[in-house]
Amino acid sequence: MSPPTFNRPMKQKIEIKNKRARFNFEIEDTYVAGLQLTGTEIKSIRQGKASLVDAYCFFRNNELWLKGMHIAEYGHGTHFNHEPKRDRKLLLRKNELRKLFRKSQEKGYTIVALRLFISERGWAKVEIGLARGKKKYDKREEIKQKDLKRDMERIHKY
Repeated sequence: MSPPTFNRPMKQKIEIKNKRARFNFEIEDTYVAGLQLTGTEIKSIRQGKASLVDAYCFFRNNELWLKGMHIAEYGHGTHFNHEPKRDRKLLLRKNELRKLFRKSQEKGYTIVALRLFISERGWAKVEIGLARGKKKYDKREEIKQKDLKRDMERIHKY
């Protein structure tokens, strides 16, 4: 007799991107960090109710924190529901933290959140990038290149 099979729901792929970060910043190095979350926060993320629009990282007491990430309140949460815009601790290795701290102290560098996703093991992870701000003319050039590429694809399509 074969063992019983259970109908488990398919894991949906959660990936929330910060599109403005790649437009406003030149990303030099990326890291994947874990997030320290509460129960209602992870449930809300699994529903896809999070935003990284204004998210950036800063150091407090030799720890890296994520500020500005919005996670909507969980619908079925009680009075134990989380605060949507609270600072969240990022979990990285010590050598990665030291490297990021040294680079972020240099002029013009910052650490921004690029995307939020659920790993294969079910953990919430955030991809952060060591970034340098782009100048206005760099942004205009990028828009121009994107338009040219789209026009070329349109021409070759027909």
